[in-house]
Amino acid sequence: MKKNMGVADRTIRIIAALIIAALYYFKVVEGTLAYVLLALAAIFLLTSFVSFCPLYTLFGLNTCKVKK
Repeated sequence: MKKNMGVADRTIRIIAALIIAALYYFKVVEGTLAYVLLALAAIFLLTSFVSFCPLYTLFGLNTCKVKK
């Protein structure tokens, strides 16, 4: 896989995942919504760690800086 996510995107996704986890931990969100948000947080973390987002590929986006 070729990287297509920049540092800013990765940081934002990690912070969003941590916020979702905190909302679940403190029982601000519950039920089905909580499970959907936790799945989204897991996807955010996974894509952040591998620096690749399949949706970026579909839309032709690339925020990763090109090294020359």
